[in-house]
Formats: sequence, C-alpha cells, structure tokens
Amino acid sequence: QVQVVESGGGLVQAGGSLRLSCAATGRTFRGYAMGWFRQAPGKEREFVAAINWKGGSTYYGDSVQGRFTIARNTAENTMYLQMNRLKPEDTAIYYCAAPNRGDCRGMGCYVEAYEYDFWGQGTQVTVSS
Repeated sequence: QVQVVESGGGLVQAGGSLRLSCAATGRTFRGYAMGWFRQAPGKEREFVAAINWKGGSTYYGDSVQGRFTIARNTAENTMYLQMNRLKPEDTAIYYCAAPNRGDCRGMGCYVEAYEYDFWGQGTQVTVSS
C-alpha cells in the first residue's frame, strides 16, 4: 500500500521557521516528481512547491517564492519543505503529494492538485501574529 506521510507541522510566531518532512512508503517514487500543497479553512487547495526527481528543478507558488525551499533525498524516499519568514497567511494544512504520471516535463512541473494521485493526511501549520 502506497503511503505518503507528512510531519513537522506546529505553531510558530510570524517571522519564524518550520521544516516539514514527507516520507513515502509502499513504493519508491524513483523517477517521479513530488509536491507540496496547502489548504486553509474555507479556501481551495493551493500549490506550494514541486520538485523533479533529481532535485535539480524546483517550482514555487507566488505566495511562497523566496521564503520556502523544497528539497528531496532520493536515497531515503523523502521530501522536505523549509519554510522561513512565516506569515499568518501561511496558516493551513500542508499536504505532501506525488503524481502517477512521472517526472516533471519540459520547462514546468505539476502545479494542479488533480495532477497528483497520492496524498498524505496533512500536517497543520499555524502562524501566530
């Protein structure tokens, strides 16, 4: 059974940092892109970041560009999201996801939730002002 499990969420003050982790079990995502999304109460799921299989290409949503960094450890089948200079508007449930359609293609990657097939249960991030 394929599972992706997030960890590392919590409560932090504005301006602080958190690091989220995502572990994939049940199969390897060798050769596949992976991504992070988030969903705040009453809002649609929002693209946060994506990374290609080798980790050399990264993509970010406009609202997190320059503050968040996505990375992965292919040997350990894990992915990370380093979140710096957090803002209250970053408060949301953060989800790790993987697509069944493989690696990023061309000049871009998968930025829509429907393009991802495997999802974690989410981890809550709360940023206080």
